Amino acid sequence: MKARKSLVLQLKINRANEDCAVMLKNYFFILNILLVTQICYAEIPIVVISAGKSIQSKSTVGSDIEVITRKQIQNSNHSFLADILDEHFPGINFSRVGGNGTNTLVQLRGLPKRYTTIYIDGIKLSDPSTPDNAYYLDNLTSDFIDRVEILKGNQSSLYGSGAIGGTINIFTKKGSAKSNSKSSAISYGSKDTKKLNFSFDKSIQNHYFFFNLNKYLTDGVSAMDDNQENDSYRNDGLHANHSYKINNRIKIENNIRIVDSFLNYDQAGTTTDFNSTDSKEYSYSFKVTDDNKKLKNQLSYNKGYFKRVVGNNTKTSKATYYGYRDSINLLSQYNFSNDKRLVIGLDNEFDAANFDTWATSGNLKTDEAVYSQYFDYQFRPFEKLYTTIGARQDYHTTAGRYQTGRMTFAFMQDNLTKYRSSLGTGIRFATLNDYFYDTNVKEKEIITPEKSYNIDFGLDKKIPHLNLDLTFNLFYTEYDDNIANWKSNTQSGSSYTIANSGGRIISKGFEIVQRYKFDNMQFKFGYVFTDAYDGEDCDDPGSSCIDEMPVRVPRHFLSSNIRHTIDDYSFSLIGKFNSERRDYGNSNNGFAQVILDPYSVFDFNVNYKINSNYVIFFNLQNIFNENYHDAYQYSVLGRDFTFGLKQTF
Repeated sequence: MKARKSLVLQLKINRANEDCAVMLKNYFFILNILLVTQICYAEIPIVVISAGKSIQSKSTVGSDIEVITRKQIQNSNHSFLADILDEHFPGINFSRVGGNGTNTLVQLRGLPKRYTTIYIDGIKLSDPSTPDNAYYLDNLTSDFIDRVEILKGNQSSLYGSGAIGGTINIFTKKGSAKSNSKSSAISYGSKDTKKLNFSFDKSIQNHYFFFNLNKYLTDGVSAMDDNQENDSYRNDGLHANHSYKINNRIKIENNIRIVDSFLNYDQAGTTTDFNSTDSKEYSYSFKVTDDNKKLKNQLSYNKGYFKRVVGNNTKTSKATYYGYRDSINLLSQYNFSNDKRLVIGLDNEFDAANFDTWATSGNLKTDEAVYSQYFDYQFRPFEKLYTTIGARQDYHTTAGRYQTGRMTFAFMQDNLTKYRSSLGTGIRFATLNDYFYDTNVKEKEIITPEKSYNIDFGLDKKIPHLNLDLTFNLFYTEYDDNIANWKSNTQSGSSYTIANSGGRIISKGFEIVQRYKFDNMQFKFGYVFTDAYDGEDCDDPGSSCIDEMPVRVPRHFLSSNIRHTIDDYSFSLIGKFNSERRDYGNSNNGFAQVILDPYSVFDFNVNYKINSNYVIFFNLQNIFNENYHDAYQYSVLGRDFTFGLKQTF
């Protein structure tokens, strides 16, 4: 029987490789038509923060880090950050279960979304009332975002539980001493989609303000492809920032973000589709920074609040879920010299939730806390070698005390060549849902955190005579003690449980990114190969695993981004190819796992600068109206257009 299953799996893999070969040939054929001349990509920003929680040159960073700049965000014209991430970076797996507003996730290094932590202005974005305590990017618009830094690989020593695949840090726009402007944007698109955005920034003596207001409405598309009714979506958002510089050393900063959204969606296995989610997200941060150049201290308080009211398909009942997070953090940085600094941090995180559960009457209230201490020492032992050593200790109020660490190396052979490597260990604690939702869990204390280790090697190379920038990454991540529901930790008479399973998860592969430039043309091409083993499913004795890859993760992924500027016009053509992916089934097919077909999608956008104050833009997504699935039986937008006007005054 095992031999038969192995033969079936091998045949499926062979078929996948054959399909990939055909799709790759088609993909490269289209690219060759488009590339009439040699073209190149813009320079990478040289300053980053996320890699060590301190400002440093990207050339000295040993971790794999990518940056989306404010200009790239503006040029994309996308309303949601998830679409910008999907457009710019190979190595980020993107999927959405329907139109805008439906569950949207990103995955780093071939790992499930719960292993990527997301921060906005230092506030951890995750809802403690959700099963995996992850953050979906459904409601995160892009207009108030200044830049994004994507840090790949194990980052638990810096960012704590869950940062196994990597960390996405979002930095919002802020007022400054030079700012005193207003901007607005209005757009209309397919599915009767309307968007209005207004922002202004202003400085008054030592006070600096930024304010952004966003409204987004769409009739949407049917979330599932078994019907034609539209699932509408509304998003109302506000972001505000105020900072006050008391003197040359001390600064106070406040950030607040409010999102109120409503989504209609479909549920598998029903003939009436009246499901809905009414969501509210609030986040607030208060920071005090004392910077005397040699020593910098920052004390911050962060608060997150999430409320989801979920209506069922009969319109007769609703379930309400509340998630709360408070954190008090202290970050200190001591600069011994330009090449040597020590970062020390204290993180105190308090999570709470209140949610409906089948196992109790009424809502269930839960809470946990994690108290953490960490350091990160960045130094230069030799002229061309930059090194980082860091460690962290986390004390979880139920799981106990655990340690993680990391080392990074960046060797600058010359101004054109950098070799880098990073090694790290990581953890992920069980969620409140794991501990409390299913009251049949017998012993919470025996659930240990998931543990991982990661190693990667990279090369950044500039080849001036070819106008080429080349980036290569080789990575390996493994974790075990997977928290699943197929090991015994139950009260008598129950078949439902949460415990550490024997599942062993491995993700390895490589990424290649090439950037060219020629005069006023830019080109970026990326390829990612991921070879992963999903022990969470494939080691489960009760599961039929038709492919060892994690769900919705392709073995092969290609992307291209071509940008051409002519006078006041700028044109972009973006393409991507996803190979076959495994996905879970649903009640429509008896929950049998499926293989999603490979697909290629091309998008186009154009900006025309009327004058220094006005820009007209037009976006066309999925030019060839490719019929594909990011998730089993869930639809995609199809060919979709947006046009609009941006104004600065």
